[in-house]
Amino acid sequence: MAEVTEPTLLCVPFAGAGPSFFHPWRELAADRWRVVPVELPGRERRILQTPYRNVVEAAKNSVDDIVAELGEGAHTVLFGHSLGAVLAYELVHLLQPRGVHVERLVVSGSPGPWTQRERRAAGLPDEEFLARVEEFAGFRHEALDHPEMRELILPVLQADCEMHESYVPSTDVPVSVPICSLRGDRDGLVTAEEARQWRDATTSGFSYAEFPGDHMYLVDSGRQVLDAIEAESARGVSGVTGA
Repeated sequence: MAEVTEPTLLCVPFAGAGPSFFHPWRELAADRWRVVPVELPGRERRILQTPYRNVVEAAKNSVDDIVAELGEGAHTVLFGHSLGAVLAYELVHLLQPRGVHVERLVVSGSPGPWTQRERRAAGLPDEEFLARVEEFAGFRHEALDHPEMRELILPVLQADCEMHESYVPSTDVPVSVPICSLRGDRDGLVTAEEARQWRDATTSGFSYAEFPGDHMYLVDSGRQVLDAIEAESARGVSGVTGA
């Protein structure tokens, strides 16, 4: 395992997304971080592998590869949006005992880890499922309109939604790293109050900020999200900020 000195931004994908979503962030991050996306089964280079349906299982089975990718002595900020937020939360619990120095957890578009979603999509027939996901996200991925791509994407999206909607934290013990919670100010899926629930998931500092947009605000706001993460890292442990 090679020693890594530059700080790493470990990015955990949302439902249906693969690591390529975060590839543009590498240029946007410039020399601030080494951007490392988490690669989950069922998408992109791992398209032939069976996707997970349980968040805790996904975290436990991914941690060895992540530790190897991060490198020895890595200083790491974790970022996760929606499903990625709770998966990142589970990973913090697993990475710290493995010697990874987690400096901060940045969660986006997510209620606190103990809050179960009331509005669900998992288990619905395909068309109803896609309509519900489109309602949640505020947009429809154009690839779903192409039969071949839809055949590849739909099973992963269904598994991800089941994984997210059935999530129960592996422990009631809060993490010991600062948490920053982000949200689109027009998010119809996660309220501001729910996004602030993350303050109870840490024994360290908590901050909160909003961006213009709906649940998927980050699609067009990569630079602004990275700027916010940089500002939080520079500020260190802080109290509640933002709207």
